[in-house]
Amino acid sequence: MAVFGVQPENSDSNALQVIDEIAQYQAGRYISSNEAAWRIFSFPMHERNPAVIHLSIHLENGQRVYFTDENVLQRALNPPGTTLTAFFTLCQEDAFARTLLYSEVPSYYTWNETKKVFKRRRRGKPVDGQPGIFRENTIGRLYTVHPNQNECFYLRMLLVNVPGPRSFHELKVVNGVTHATFRSACQALNLLESDQQWDI
Repeated sequence: MAVFGVQPENSDSNALQVIDEIAQYQAGRYISSNEAAWRIFSFPMHERNPAVIHLSIHLENGQRVYFTDENVLQRALNPPGTTLTAFFTLCQEDAFARTLLYSEVPSYYTWNETKKVFKRRRRGKPVDGQPGIFRENTIGRLYTVHPNQNECFYLRMLLVNVPGPRSFHELKVVNGVTHATFRSACQALNLLESDQQWDI
């Protein structure tokens, strides 16, 4: 390993020189007038607003499962919950959640990663006509799905348009008719374009 340094010619090469890297950084750093004013007023330097919560998309029993040799059977029998399965459970238990789209849930509920459940927000702007319900400026973003993944793509389309489903099966029910696939349910809801619009 080679190490080199730059020294003035008249200095003693054996003398130990102390380099103050912090002082060098502060002396060489440029702070614009905008940044200076921002710091003087003690505004936060880094902030993410609004918060973005990623919402999972998967078919029934199609969520990712991480396992080891010791817990493979337990994980296979009881796969861990996801934001999607927790959304279905929330809609079964909470009447207000039944009025929300999947992407709207993070505005009114927080996601508990350890317990894998949605909990009502305790702070934020109160919702008119809904005592005990608060809203925050939070965005729920559903992961994108390529159209080649047929059923998962149509499941995402239903979750974006159908409020408050309680299960995967309920998403397939349109006007009292149970459809075999998510695609046919999307077709029944007129979410897909077809040549029928040109038929007279």
